[in-house]
Amino acid sequence: MDKLFKLKENGTTVRTELMAGLTTFMTMAYIIALNPNILTNFGAEGQNLWNGVFLATCLSAAIGTAVMGLVANKPFVMAPGMGLNSFFAVVVANLAAITGMSYLVSFQSALVITFIEGVIFILFSIFNIREAIVNAIPLGVRLGIGPAVGIMLMNIGFGSNVGIYADTGGPFYVMRDFFGALTAAYAKQEMGSGYPMMVLTVVTMFVGFFVIVALDFRHVKGAVLFGMLVASGIYWAGEAIFLGVNPFANLENASFIPPFKDMVETTLFKLNFAGITEIGWFTMITLIITFCIIDMFDTIGTLVGTASRANMLDENGNMPQMKEALLSDAIGTLTGSLTGTSTVTTFVESASGVAAGGRTGLTAVFAALLFLASIFIAPIAAIIPAAATSSALIYVGVLMLGNLQKVNFNDLSQILPVCVMLLAMPISGSIGHGIGLALIVYTVIAMCTGNAKKVSLLTYILTILFLVKFFLAL
Repeated sequence: MDKLFKLKENGTTVRTELMAGLTTFMTMAYIIALNPNILTNFGAEGQNLWNGVFLATCLSAAIGTAVMGLVANKPFVMAPGMGLNSFFAVVVANLAAITGMSYLVSFQSALVITFIEGVIFILFSIFNIREAIVNAIPLGVRLGIGPAVGIMLMNIGFGSNVGIYADTGGPFYVMRDFFGALTAAYAKQEMGSGYPMMVLTVVTMFVGFFVIVALDFRHVKGAVLFGMLVASGIYWAGEAIFLGVNPFANLENASFIPPFKDMVETTLFKLNFAGITEIGWFTMITLIITFCIIDMFDTIGTLVGTASRANMLDENGNMPQMKEALLSDAIGTLTGSLTGTSTVTTFVESASGVAAGGRTGLTAVFAALLFLASIFIAPIAAIIPAAATSSALIYVGVLMLGNLQKVNFNDLSQILPVCVMLLAMPISGSIGHGIGLALIVYTVIAMCTGNAKKVSLLTYILTILFLVKFFLAL
């Protein structure tokens, strides 16, 4: 283990790495069921397709993450990316509407876009183009990516991670609808039958958060994981005692047999090259470029931000073995297209495993094994309450704010792009869009202050690409 993952060199142990891998997996296990829900309109497009996407989600996450651990030796975990999967679902629906093809055939056609994206990224990684793009991001912006990701994690934890539906509508969110309500009585009135669940969610979230803080203060290894377990126990007890709900009801009729037959029939190697050309070459190329830009900068932001939290960046803000990490991410996307899911990318929730002490690829390999096991134990992974994962996301987000101290607050060319990024990431919900806005601000400031020559050509190119993406309506 030590020879393979250089544990001693990275100041970690097998136990710590395994705890970190389990922590990351628990934090992002929601994707196992949520991704097939999003890509099949919550099962409306047929159980066979849902089963195929479910298995593709587990397999692509496992393979991509294992490559990340073994090739790049980084504690980063991959899975089909949120946001990108929603965009993919919209593309599939539009493709079906435009061409008259069935949803399944349109889905298989859209997989071609993901496949081409994966091939492009593999070539970009091999020829160091993606690494050059990383280096083109100004140091100040790179230093601010970690804190911006941290605020985004906190926003997810407090905001969108838990959505509660009730007889009065929904989803209702913790920050917007509970803490944002004028009074508790108004919140109760608005949420109706969902109010007791919201109270349980808030209590679970904060108890879990404070347990993590208390354990970490006492230097307990695995504090994040233990905090999530305590929070889960509270949530399950609250459901049973106060809401009269059996928290393990879905296990009673759950099937633990992987539906491989459905995957073979619907998604496995089902790339429909003829179908995607039905929308025209120009539209197809536009979609490929859009997917590439979003995925590239989401991945770069996650890698740089999480690596900064783990002190993996050198004095110039560069991460060792970035090329291998980016190549692993590209292989994950290619695997996703062949198995049957949308773009696979490095998850920002990897920061929870880093916070738990994960420093090497052993963290990723163990998480990969858990994703592989999820093919058989998906119903068990699904009972982890979102409120418990919120505790971890908020805590990790707080830790990632520490890198702000490395940003030069006396230099407007650094602090202004960072401030824009700090707001843009959580509001837009996109790491890539946050970096894009920061690059635009940085470049314009340099031009306005007579420092245009200090900006590299590639930085100018990236700025123009984002301007085109944001403002050119095609």
